[in-house]
Amino acid sequence: MNSLFCSLRLPNGAVLPNRIAKAAMEENMAVEGQLPGQELFRLYRRWAEGGAGLLITGNVMVHAEALTGPAGVVLDEAAPLDPFAEWAKASKAGGGTIWMQINHPGRQIGSDMPGVVWGPSAIGVDLGRHSGRFGRPVAMTAEQIEETVARFAVTARRAEQAGFDGVEVHAAHGYLLSQFLSPLVNKRTDRWGGSLENRARMLLDVVRGVRAATSPSFAVAVKLNSADFQRGGFDTDDARQVIGMLAPLGVDLVELSGGSYESPAMSGRAADASTQAREAYFLDLAKDLVAASPLPLMLTGGITRRVTAERVLDSGVAAVGMGTALAVTPDLPERWRTGREADMQLRPVTWSDKALASAASMAQVRHQMRRMARGSRPTPGTHPAVALFAERRKQRRALRRYRTWLSKERRAA
Repeated sequence: MNSLFCSLRLPNGAVLPNRIAKAAMEENMAVEGQLPGQELFRLYRRWAEGGAGLLITGNVMVHAEALTGPAGVVLDEAAPLDPFAEWAKASKAGGGTIWMQINHPGRQIGSDMPGVVWGPSAIGVDLGRHSGRFGRPVAMTAEQIEETVARFAVTARRAEQAGFDGVEVHAAHGYLLSQFLSPLVNKRTDRWGGSLENRARMLLDVVRGVRAATSPSFAVAVKLNSADFQRGGFDTDDARQVIGMLAPLGVDLVELSGGSYESPAMSGRAADASTQAREAYFLDLAKDLVAASPLPLMLTGGITRRVTAERVLDSGVAAVGMGTALAVTPDLPERWRTGREADMQLRPVTWSDKALASAASMAQVRHQMRRMARGSRPTPGTHPAVALFAERRKQRRALRRYRTWLSKERRAA
């Protein structure tokens, strides 16, 4: 029976209580020390009680000097585990499963951020007149690549120690592992560049390291672009081959998404206009991958209604992931179970500047998450410009705090 409320047994034997997942959304809510705090605990408790069988955290950073945003959470060898244990406990309040998404941003780091800006090659993010928002990357050395692989394994091991049920390795949306996969960004001529097998090497090494550092019952998932939506970039055939490479390594699930900051399909604003006008942005591409996939697949992107989620499952996808819909209606899975739908939707962003529109969309989502984290109701009618202005103010304050913390960490090291 292919139902949203049937359980799903993963290859490692773990069982998800249903097929609905809260997909990762970058919360940017770290407290002092780049740690999870009470707001995150309250937010995840609310989602846990909303009926999703799986919660996946926003991306947790494996490298303290490389953050997607100044209020990002860091779990490395030096981080205390107690706050993470409390986060895991809060996330299981409804009887579901909690996975930590683990990530390195690579070149997608703000130009005002301290730390390092790395990439497979010294090719910056191209956002036209907005390109200056990101730092100029330097090509990683072999030693830096190997150290980063090890960091992923450390974060996964410590996540298990803190009580998380699994990790999701982020290899989508233009972050570091996705950069290595992309022939547009990865121009290396060594064993990490050229052929797809070489471009996938870092991701495969990360997965091997994570699997070796954790127990067999601990789930290991990968988030992968079904396509980058850039001419000459990582495409669906590449995704099919990478899924095949992951299968023998002990991966339990692959989540399909798409796009990057340069082509933000994950927020419904792909360079390909056909993805903008419907729910389940990546379903057509997923259908091509399902038939040949040796691993269970999860699809994320634009799902807001039960009928759409059921259509995704009918295509052969094993689970559906939702982000924005749960930032507006945190109990949507429970509503679906009782025959109800959401009664609110996020105010659409119709700006022609796709980079600015994507930033505003993310700011809107974070605005709703912060309200829930304070115990308030979402206000999906908030104007995107208001949300973006408020977000930037919060980021400036967080940046001052992060700079102070990082300088102390460096001195201690």
